Amino acid sequence: MLDHIIKPEEAITLHGLFLERVKRTPDALAYRYFDTHEEAWLDLTWGQMRDQVARWQAALLREKLAAGDRVAVMLRNCPQWVMFEQAAMSLGLVVVPLYVVDRPDNIAYIVNDAQAKVLLFDLGEQWRALLAVTGQMGCVQRFVSLEKITGESDPRLQCAAEWLPAEAAMQPERERRRDELATIMYTSGTTGKPKGVMLSHHNIAYNAYAGLMTFPVSADDCMLSFLPLSHAFERTAGYYMPMMAGFAVAYARSIPLLADDLKIIRPTILVAVPRIYERIYNAIHTKLEEAPPLRHKLFTLAVDTGWDRFERQQGRGEWTPKLLLWPLLKHLAADKVMDRLGGRLRLSISGGAALPPKVSRLFIALGLPLVQGYGLTETSPVVSVNRVENNRPSTVGQPLEGIQVRIGAQNALLVKGPCNMLGYWNNPDATAAMIDKDGWLNTGDTASIGAGGHITITGRLKEIIVMSNGEKVPPADMEAAIGRDRLFDQVMVHGEGHPALVVLAVVNPEQWQALAQQIGVRPDMPESLRDTRVEQAVLERISGQIKEFPGFAKVRRALLLSEPWSIENGLLTPTLKIRRAQVVARFAQEIERLYQGR
Repeated sequence: MLDHIIKPEEAITLHGLFLERVKRTPDALAYRYFDTHEEAWLDLTWGQMRDQVARWQAALLREKLAAGDRVAVMLRNCPQWVMFEQAAMSLGLVVVPLYVVDRPDNIAYIVNDAQAKVLLFDLGEQWRALLAVTGQMGCVQRFVSLEKITGESDPRLQCAAEWLPAEAAMQPERERRRDELATIMYTSGTTGKPKGVMLSHHNIAYNAYAGLMTFPVSADDCMLSFLPLSHAFERTAGYYMPMMAGFAVAYARSIPLLADDLKIIRPTILVAVPRIYERIYNAIHTKLEEAPPLRHKLFTLAVDTGWDRFERQQGRGEWTPKLLLWPLLKHLAADKVMDRLGGRLRLSISGGAALPPKVSRLFIALGLPLVQGYGLTETSPVVSVNRVENNRPSTVGQPLEGIQVRIGAQNALLVKGPCNMLGYWNNPDATAAMIDKDGWLNTGDTASIGAGGHITITGRLKEIIVMSNGEKVPPADMEAAIGRDRLFDQVMVHGEGHPALVVLAVVNPEQWQALAQQIGVRPDMPESLRDTRVEQAVLERISGQIKEFPGFAKVRRALLLSEPWSIENGLLTPTLKIRRAQVVARFAQEIERLYQGR
């Protein structure tokens, strides 16, 4: 029954996984992508992918790299991402993924830390952004661009069309070693500088296989890929799992076109961070607000009835006469939402951040099998996930097969198993702080383990903001950096569960007087603190203070305040630490307006 799934011991390495897939189903559809030159969706079979990987192998061989050398890839999701990585891994090279949207100085830091010798990127605009830091990347001997770039003098730059041979044969296979370093994935640490997570071939292959064992998948499934492949969640769930199970992946054109792509591709499996589900949820409710009252009531009844139906299916609810209405409500309300998602979804997975209960309730109630999971880059990345038949949406599910979890000191969630990273690149101290001598990895999250082994995440040992796109930001370090500007007496960064960061800041009276006069507003008028010109000037100053942080850690809005936070007004602890929850509660309406106005 599971013959279509390649086992880790059959693949051994991630390139071995590719070779096994090509051998088993050379003529099956592997990837679908939109070609901007032909303005059409094109298909690639596994056999065609093998022929293309051979070309990338030949080009990399000409660079005379040694096994263990690092190469970096900074592409949007596309077949070339896979071709480059498979060619690199076939030669024993270590792949370093980079985010397409990141600051050049952060890219330069990662490239230098990993000592990457080749950097593959996409567009001319990326090269123009990198020009300011190419001098800092002396380790790179070859920059390769998918787009032809003219008028550039750097001899290291070459267009992929010229760098790749017209055709080539696959190289003889190297010995497969499962515990060899496969990739270094950089994740932001609490110092603001990224840390390189070292993952072996077996770390990831085991994680992909254990993940597949939790859901029924077939070779006829189709997944729409749109989270960046530089994100550990998408790389394992949206790249290696489909390759292991033999089903096709379609690459979305962009997030703005996601709604159209869902209708065109009609995927059966969707993997996303909460932000994507939130966007659809918000769009539904925006339309409902404009709809007649009767339609609004009908939709609410469909959600309530659908939820009761789900609870009964899970063995947690009683039958009620209201359930007799479900076929009609499904036709009138639920099917319309499911059609917007392509109409064929039979499995949807959310990970990377906490999924708001109201969002999961809506989709589950309308008939979407939506399950929430948990993990981190350091665990390759999936630790646990709910099963469709045993789904407790308030939890992050049960551990994957072979992964042990337990609660340690301060209620910290500890993880042990084949998916734990090899360690942090060039950072033995950070490795020792993360993994103890017995192999238990401290996730930094606090948790409880309930009946049946379901894990509930209750908080974090260190203050880390988890945004709705899955990115993690250390607020204390950002606040210290912003606080270097004398305009700010007190600073708090906020963004938990949101798509962007905002700053709440108490201004220094003297510095505020000077800024107000400079801009031309009255400093004694409270509304001046909300003036758009003032906010723009403040955001520019904040941006200058946090330039050493990763590109996704941008502050989009700022709320300026004149009254200091104190022990007396309940916003500081006796040791003068900010009471974050109290500050958020006190200014909840203002914070909501910041996000609404974005």
